[in-house]
Amino acid sequence: MFLAQVVGTVVSPVQIRALDGHKLLIVRPVKPDGSPTGKTRIALDKAQAGVGDRVLVLDEGNGGRQILGDPKAPVKTVIVGVVDYVEREGQLVYDHRRGVQS
Repeated sequence: MFLAQVVGTVVSPVQIRALDGHKLLIVRPVKPDGSPTGKTRIALDKAQAGVGDRVLVLDEGNGGRQILGDPKAPVKTVIVGVVDYVEREGQLVYDHRRGVQS
């Protein structure tokens, strides 16, 4: 799992039944303080996230298939939660409610 920032949306006429009705978002992996790290990727949204949200992302195919409840679903990267706040070494480094980012 990793932290990420939602930076965009993907709209496409998906022709795969397992993905029908699911929102696809572009996520950029970030460090706890919000600085970017890694490459952007497309994730299936199971947490009702939106652009600008800090999210928790599962990036492992079997776990993604379990979340969808379909052992044959062609999915790897899934947003599983919207992050409220992040603490590191006792210090608040991100707080969604107050807009705090260090």
